[in-house]
Amino acid sequence: MPFVEANGIRLYYETEGKGEPLLLITGIGYPLWYWHRLAPLLAEHFRVITFDNRGVGQSDAPPGPYSAQMMAADTAGLLDALGLKRAHILGHSMGGFIAQALVLDYPQRVDRLILASTNFGGPRQIPPSPEAMAVLTNVTGDPTERFMRGLKVSTAPGFAEQNQDFVREWLEYRLQNPIDPVAYQAQLGVGLGLLSAESAFDGRLAQITAPTLLLWGEHDATVPPANADLIAAQIPNSTVTILLGAGHHLPIEVPQSAAQAIIGFLSGSHQA
Repeated sequence: MPFVEANGIRLYYETEGKGEPLLLITGIGYPLWYWHRLAPLLAEHFRVITFDNRGVGQSDAPPGPYSAQMMAADTAGLLDALGLKRAHILGHSMGGFIAQALVLDYPQRVDRLILASTNFGGPRQIPPSPEAMAVLTNVTGDPTERFMRGLKVSTAPGFAEQNQDFVREWLEYRLQNPIDPVAYQAQLGVGLGLLSAESAFDGRLAQITAPTLLLWGEHDATVPPANADLIAAQIPNSTVTILLGAGHHLPIEVPQSAAQAIIGFLSGSHQA
């Protein structure tokens, strides 16, 4: 089994494909399973590295709270263990917080940067829509009910109805691999730790010199696309791409169009 020691913990990882290394960082509560629709498409062009963040999957789950800087150190440790000085980095949602910390704390490790469906923290971020906030804070009902509520508000309109077979697979996966509440709270510390103006990445992103793609779903109610414009205004060499027909879970909802945007950007045909 592919494990490495990184930043004092054991991380589980997988690789597929050949070429320049591309490391994918997941959002809260999900292991590397999250990339199973997108990673194979990217692996046709790159050496794709996926891993379980601390607190999920087969990686260690030490006591929390965790921070973006702590998990960026995990990620840098994974690169060290794999003998990689640099890699392209893609961070989604909470993974975007980790990616921002990584590029700020270890700028020499990041070749090109992709921030997807995330924000820069602090009071100026655009919050979830009222509908999304109501769902995210509603813990009533059984696990199936909670999953379906969350799915419908975090994906594009009609996604659940148009992809019923896959939604059943997704639900079955989540039921068989429930989120550990303690580990989830530990990961929740990543976002909570960025809420103040002093701790946020807001105002610091001008330091980023890596070419950066900001990738969003047009219907993202969890992290509205206006956050992309706020980030783009601070990162000098950045561009925004909005994926049609996608919500927050763009790696799962529209893997083909997400892969096309990512491959174009990383290959240089889509210049930031």
